[in-house]
Amino acid sequence: MNYKIVVINLLILAVLVNVNGQSNVETVLTSVEKNNKSLVASRQFWEAKKMEYKTGLTLQNPTVQGQYLFGSPAAAGDQVDFFAVQPFAFPTTYKKRRELAEEQGAVSTSAIAARRQEVLQEAKLVCIEMVYRNKLSAQQEQRKLALEKLRGDFQTKLDQGDGNILDLNKTRLQLLEINQLQQENNVEIQKLQTHLTELNGGEAIVFTDTIYPPLPEIQAFEIIKKEYEAADPLRQSFEQEKRVAEKQLELSKAWRLPKFEVGYHYQGILGQRFNGLHAGVTLPIWEQKYRTESQEAQVLFVDLNLQSHLNEHFYEIKELYERQAALRKSLDDYRSAISSVSNTALLDKALRLGEITVIEYFLETSFYQNALLHFLKTEWEYHLAVGELMKYTN
Repeated sequence: MNYKIVVINLLILAVLVNVNGQSNVETVLTSVEKNNKSLVASRQFWEAKKMEYKTGLTLQNPTVQGQYLFGSPAAAGDQVDFFAVQPFAFPTTYKKRRELAEEQGAVSTSAIAARRQEVLQEAKLVCIEMVYRNKLSAQQEQRKLALEKLRGDFQTKLDQGDGNILDLNKTRLQLLEINQLQQENNVEIQKLQTHLTELNGGEAIVFTDTIYPPLPEIQAFEIIKKEYEAADPLRQSFEQEKRVAEKQLELSKAWRLPKFEVGYHYQGILGQRFNGLHAGVTLPIWEQKYRTESQEAQVLFVDLNLQSHLNEHFYEIKELYERQAALRKSLDDYRSAISSVSNTALLDKALRLGEITVIEYFLETSFYQNALLHFLKTEWEYHLAVGELMKYTN
């Protein structure tokens, strides 16, 4: 195997990002959105809540009562009474209750969107880490092939009586180390694969990409902040909860108005019959006490929750923005350094000519390998930071 070709392939894989390549991340997210059990349950839950919010918007159930009273003495005669009564609240109350139900129903839209974003973001971050792990696996495999070739060369020289068992043992130790790193990385890949299957509702989904999803253009902080907040489903949920609390406050004031009931009353006694209308009014003197004060406190509570969320998000966005900028600089530095200082082919030639020892060879190549590993990790962390920063706008 031409070792120079191996090095070139490694650089192409680990350093040069193929911006035109297509990632399967979007395909994975589409599948997760369709199959995720949590999302299905969330949608069903909020459909049930919508029906619950509509319950009670109509008139109360009518009341029908009848009684037959035996008179004593017998000359007193028997008495028959019959009532049919329809209670109802003050007419404007029904309008406010319908408005409240509409606002409560709108909460479901924000809640479903928030849960959807949470699940898909989790799946996307898993995919991003799997890209990193797959690239790391490819790099380790390339390194393993190079070491196996080197071991073969040393073994051949030793068999011909022109080698050194110590050099062969050093190569074997290097192979042992790279095999251990491969095993550890494979365990992490399997864990991520299992988690992805879980997010996909238990349906197996294979993800072997070594290409990160395309990165959006990073705008100025103020622009990012506005876009982040505008698309944040949690902020929308808090704002909707505030509107619900305000409608509940309006309704609590409507409950201070009297309730009415109308109906039909029949009475029969001593051969006489009486028919007529029944009317009544309920005065809200005690039952609704403190209801308005309670709802005012609730409005204040949800408003404070909203302000707390906005404050937390400001510093979260600021931290993510600064982190991605720092990682971007580190990534560019690593890319430039790796592209310019790769001397593996020269070291390989020097080793063959006996100009350097095996210890010197492994020491020099370890510098390059460590830089390459740090590059891959920094690249992963950068994509994670951008993914978090742009999670509501992608």
